[in-house]
Amino acid sequence: MIDELAELKSQVESCQKCKLCKTRKNPVFGEGSENAKIMLIGLGPGYHENREGRPFIGAAGKFLNKLLALAGLKREHVYITNIMKCYLPTNKATDDEIKTCTPYLDKQIEIIKPKRLLLLGNVATKYLLTKFRLQLAPIGQLHGKPFSISTLFFQTQIIPMYHPAAALRNPGLKDVVKNDWKNLAVVR
Repeated sequence: MIDELAELKSQVESCQKCKLCKTRKNPVFGEGSENAKIMLIGLGPGYHENREGRPFIGAAGKFLNKLLALAGLKREHVYITNIMKCYLPTNKATDDEIKTCTPYLDKQIEIIKPKRLLLLGNVATKYLLTKFRLQLAPIGQLHGKPFSISTLFFQTQIIPMYHPAAALRNPGLKDVVKNDWKNLAVVR
């Protein structure tokens, strides 16, 4: 499993399939336990992540660490990654960029086989609910609600969540976001 992830990471580091490879300093593959039962998936690297090559290390990452603690989780016991592996200067990805990059994410999920996928924000939620043919709805209706999935390769639960950055931009969401993470602790 570690060899498979290392090979995939190497592919990401040399990827030039879209123009985002020109604006990245460091691709952000993901980090955490290769045996993680929980995988967190966000949109893509921001400024700090691009500089360090690690996911969720800016302000949203600091808040995410607090949310993980609310759920009784430690960062080193989960696996954290993104839909996009290269820096998004505008914090947005086109449908073509997403389509180009998601095979890497799909392979990460296939290798790690987490029991839970926490989808942080709209883009991750839309991609994975569509991939597994689940009903789409606004994140305000979906957040914190688990969906069970069974494939030939593994069984998992998908849980859409607000992205931590959404609560930082909209302080009115902070209590909702914190409650969603506290509820994760109950059903872990």
